[in-house]
Amino acid sequence: MHRAVSALLSAIAGAALAFSVFGQSYPSKPVRVIVPFSPGGVTDIIARTHAAKLAELWGQSVVVENRPGAGGSLGAAIVARAPADGYLLLVHSSGYAINAAANPNLPYDYKKDFVDVAPLGSQPMVLVVSPASNIKSVAALLKLAREKPGQIAYGTAGIGSGSHFNSEKFRIAAGVELLHVPYKGGADAINDTMAGRLSFTFNTVTLALPFIRDGRLAALGVSSRTRSPLLPAVPTIDEAGIPGFEFTFWNGLWAPAGTPGPVVERINRDLMRIMDMPEVLERFARLGAEPMRMSSAEFARFVKGEIEDSARIAQAAGIKAQ
Repeated sequence: MHRAVSALLSAIAGAALAFSVFGQSYPSKPVRVIVPFSPGGVTDIIARTHAAKLAELWGQSVVVENRPGAGGSLGAAIVARAPADGYLLLVHSSGYAINAAANPNLPYDYKKDFVDVAPLGSQPMVLVVSPASNIKSVAALLKLAREKPGQIAYGTAGIGSGSHFNSEKFRIAAGVELLHVPYKGGADAINDTMAGRLSFTFNTVTLALPFIRDGRLAALGVSSRTRSPLLPAVPTIDEAGIPGFEFTFWNGLWAPAGTPGPVVERINRDLMRIMDMPEVLERFARLGAEPMRMSSAEFARFVKGEIEDSARIAQAAGIKAQ
């Protein structure tokens, strides 16, 4: 009996050592990162910023591949079916939580097919209008919405997008009725807001900022808890009259479920190192983004909370992601 127990303990110790060594030797070949959106967007920029730095740290290529479609679920499904070895990863947005909350027909099971590895960054969304609209504040916009219930149109990057959920959270908190006009991307909603075909749109600071700076859009409020350093004169939605309002667009990294713990921790640890690099902080500042520093366990709890919050919005607004 003593020999059997000793042999078992030795086997466990050997497995643990091999497990640890596997994490230390990772990666021993190029790593691919799937971004389930088109090139040039915020998620793509964030992914490529981190991938370049990981390649420097690891001495291995870290290649970003864009696989857009179905609100990010097509690219996510590719990673869900990949071997759990850390060589195919997913960089997604807050749309990961929204899809999980609002789409019962995803081509993967978010509870079983992924492990939450690390957050990458966050940024507020900004409520913008055309200067020609003469809407000067959030209060003025809400006054108009109450005078014309269901007639004030807002645009989003599509049903179930972050801008859609932000707008619906705003609508519910303000207690107004609005008309939703979904587009295939946030840029289209911005263009129609500038043209006066929409009353307003919420979009990321990154996408809206050039148009705010050249005077083609006017910013009424940011969705974060605090003001954006890039728009210091623009109040938060909370300051503008909706107490407690907050919505953040964020990005994170996932791996297939079953990826060895030491590999997950290695990736998380190295990403947290990257967050503190001056050149990365400078790039984030230009985007209006902020680094998010969490362990993999903390990130898992964060994602769970985001899914629950998204589910409440989806239920209250009757949103079904497409």
